[in-house]
Amino acid sequence: MPQSFAKRFLFLYLFCALAVFAQSNTGELRLSVKDPAGLAVKGTVELISDANGFHQNYETDGSGNLFAKHLAFGIYLIRIEQPGFAPFLDSVEVRSAIPKEFTATLSLAGSNASVLVTGEETLVDPHRTGAINHIGSEVIENRISSLPGRSIQDLVNSQPGWLYEGNAVLHPRGSEYQVQFVVDGIPLQDNRSPSFGPEIGADDVGSMSVYTATFPAEYGRKMGGVIEVNTEKDTRQGLHGNAVLSGGSFATAGAYAMGQYIWGKNTLGVSASGDRTDYYLNPVVPENFTNSGTTGDFAIRYERDLTDRDRLSFSVRHELSRYQIPNEQLQQSPHENALDPAQPLGSQFQNAGNFETMGIVAYQHIFSPNAVGDLRGMVRDNSNDLYSNPYSIPVMAFQHNYFREGYVKGSVSVHQGRQEWKFGVESDASFLHENFNSLITDFSNFDPDTPPTFTFVGQRPDLEQSAFIQDQIRLGNWTVSAGLRWDHYQLVVNEHALSPRLSAAYYFPKHDLVLHASYDRIFQTPSAENILLSSSPEVTHLSDEVLNLPVEPSHGNYYEAGFTKGFVGQLRLDGNVFSRRVDNYADDDQLLSTAVSFPIAFAKSSIYGAEGKIEIPHWNRLSGFVSYSYSVGSAYLPVTGGLFLGDDAQNALSKLTGRFWISQDQRHTLRTRFRYDLTSRFSVALGAEYGTGLPFEFPGSKQDAVDQYGQKVVDRVNFDIGRIKPLLSVDASLGADIWKSEKLKMHLQADVTNLNNRLNVIDFAGLFSGNAIGPPRSYALRLNTSF
Repeated sequence: MPQSFAKRFLFLYLFCALAVFAQSNTGELRLSVKDPAGLAVKGTVELISDANGFHQNYETDGSGNLFAKHLAFGIYLIRIEQPGFAPFLDSVEVRSAIPKEFTATLSLAGSNASVLVTGEETLVDPHRTGAINHIGSEVIENRISSLPGRSIQDLVNSQPGWLYEGNAVLHPRGSEYQVQFVVDGIPLQDNRSPSFGPEIGADDVGSMSVYTATFPAEYGRKMGGVIEVNTEKDTRQGLHGNAVLSGGSFATAGAYAMGQYIWGKNTLGVSASGDRTDYYLNPVVPENFTNSGTTGDFAIRYERDLTDRDRLSFSVRHELSRYQIPNEQLQQSPHENALDPAQPLGSQFQNAGNFETMGIVAYQHIFSPNAVGDLRGMVRDNSNDLYSNPYSIPVMAFQHNYFREGYVKGSVSVHQGRQEWKFGVESDASFLHENFNSLITDFSNFDPDTPPTFTFVGQRPDLEQSAFIQDQIRLGNWTVSAGLRWDHYQLVVNEHALSPRLSAAYYFPKHDLVLHASYDRIFQTPSAENILLSSSPEVTHLSDEVLNLPVEPSHGNYYEAGFTKGFVGQLRLDGNVFSRRVDNYADDDQLLSTAVSFPIAFAKSSIYGAEGKIEIPHWNRLSGFVSYSYSVGSAYLPVTGGLFLGDDAQNALSKLTGRFWISQDQRHTLRTRFRYDLTSRFSVALGAEYGTGLPFEFPGSKQDAVDQYGQKVVDRVNFDIGRIKPLLSVDASLGADIWKSEKLKMHLQADVTNLNNRLNVIDFAGLFSGNAIGPPRSYALRLNTSF
């Protein structure tokens, strides 16, 4: 597609979006507080939902009103304590994008009227049809410190069903890269791990909802897991904000600042952050060679309630990361340049960078008390670069990939009796540009027929459209959600599919127990990273033996059944069993021993397991969780998509049947973290993570592995069973409010991670990736000032 046409197309998207706003699975509470005479009361309102991990204070305006936005669906407790009035307590349900109207009428203190309405407990949501993990602002603020580029990923990885491979790449229930972040209602389908794209930091996030099943029909394309991110944090009138300073091991340092000013019906917010570290990616050897990185982020957002029925907002965000590619021992050691032995000795140095600019414009209109329309438009530019010095072995690689994306979504939500309808359409156009070239510097690692140089330049539009309809029905203690989604995908192949979704729950009030089950049909599009390169006819020149098949979308069936049980109103137990069966199972591989990856696919996969989580939102001074995941994942030959060269091509062509454990097949994973408030100002926290280890295949001998990675790494793997030895990391935190007043709070937190100082090997010569080593014992300090 000509570039001039692409620019006109993106402009059309932006123009259409000028009348739009959208929502994900969140709602809004419009609360009015009045005295017995019906006059407005200005004061503080506390809103609580333990099931959603939500606890926040709001302030009413001069008319006694407040708007609590972006609330995850569920039951919320309203608590109001105002001088001169009796305490007020009541509950309200938020189940739709249609704003919920609620009036709280206060009683005078000491009056004979009923002054307290007993609210329903919010620990268990009786109408939730699947296991959704919510991460609230309190958990985010008191989280264990993360290395730059992975603060959100670390929070998600603490949930059952999620697993890290190297470089904070999230794998939900055995899926490879198929994760989408929904940021303020906008889905981001590309890989958001530190080595692929810059992150939105956790300090810039108010709350998150994490899905591994029971996907609403409005979500599609990347269906391993869905992470809804809400960046709104403060709704108080006037000027408010917070600043964070952090630092620790590996010369890590960071700063974040956010300011927000609300006046009348206007909200203006600005945030910025910057971080640096000498431990950006997971190194391949414990020595942590060449691994520094820096990140930056700037965002500005404006929102205005034009009327009681209309809301307009604009936002712009720019993010960047620059980092080095960690060396192996052989790459770090000085060596001769094979192309010119007369040059001085040197070692490999490769660096990479990711840059992104995103603009969103949005508008919402309430048609009636039972119907609301939402649309949203987004445009963004994203680029990824890789550079190598002349001493890089076994190959010098250079890459400049970028895409320009335009996205539009429109939806309507309708409340009708016991039903909550939602239907809509979305369109996404990404204009992919890929530029790659390589120069072999060590021919001993390649087949004799591999050409010494290779160059590829390509571009093509990725066009995707979808439509959906979904309904939630309440029938007494029964709740049923049903949906249907249509998708069209056009890039290397042209396909479309229908995906039904169905889930149901039954609530036993006497036992505070919910039973639920779900079925999700998924249509999952391939990863777009280097898909033009790997599917191009030009790559057939790289070897006499080439298997090059187009990567088609995956089709699968996800099943889940489970329960949620509350105990004494303080402790919640969640348990689930699941099964995922996918045709054309998506995976990835690396090109010419470089850091450049591309999608591949196998005939099918079978993944099943069980998960459990015990959570205590607040029990006196104690809060925390324990989660456990059991998972078994295997894939089946033959290869059905992707690029294979030389011996790999011969093996793929010769093995038409067979089964192997997928690279995310860690059988047992246990995580825990508990926090205890020693006093009103001091707290301690302890946590741990244990995993039984991932599978690996190493083509050489143990001595080859020692030469490449070192004895310490080899000691942490079991060659007899082809598994990494168990991982264990213990962490501890100490928190203190060093200043606390009505207008200013300063909180200092000290963290120690991997307190046991175990050498944790995350990946070892992975099936389609290299090594990844976890950090040793490390320390961090974080000072958070809010006003």
